[in-house]
Amino acid sequence: MPESETHDPLTNPPADNRAAAPEPAAAADVTEAPASAKAAPDALATAKAEAAANYDKFMRAAADLENFRRRVVREKEELRLFAASRVLEDLLPVLDNLALALAAAKQPGADVKALTGGVDMVLAQLKAALTSHGLKEINPAGATFDANLHESIAAQPSADVPEGSVVNVVRPGFSLNGRLLRPAAVVVSSGPSKPVQ
Repeated sequence: MPESETHDPLTNPPADNRAAAPEPAAAADVTEAPASAKAAPDALATAKAEAAANYDKFMRAAADLENFRRRVVREKEELRLFAASRVLEDLLPVLDNLALALAAAKQPGADVKALTGGVDMVLAQLKAALTSHGLKEINPAGATFDANLHESIAAQPSADVPEGSVVNVVRPGFSLNGRLLRPAAVVVSSGPSKPVQ
């Protein structure tokens, strides 16, 4: 029998047509397409869940930040209101002693010398209380004039005090923990007086 008669194109295609026949792997790709279509909704659901979780974290962080901001404002206001409480607690005994001194001064036959001594003690107590909170008195009598700490209100000739030094302190200055609160008001020496010609 000739070869062409036994050849069935449906069951046994010729060799040159076999290369053009679809491969089984291509058919597998067609069956996988529906599986990837099923995976897409799962990935979308996962992404939505992750987005919801991230939004929840963001909202919680925003709420925490707002609570922190409110707490800082409240604490700052409390600090401002009660910052001076320790200083005032130390000044209350001074106030009590001044009231006692005033009551003693109003008594008939009050001893002026005893009252003066008592007021001096109260002044020392006040200075000690303020010094314990960082207040330092600037009393530059005899020191060289320093424009950073002193305020010259007058110049006066002096044979005893060198020129540019403080002759007299009119009002002491004060600094708080190294920061100038008030300069000392001073009279500065202009040196020995020059003879009038």
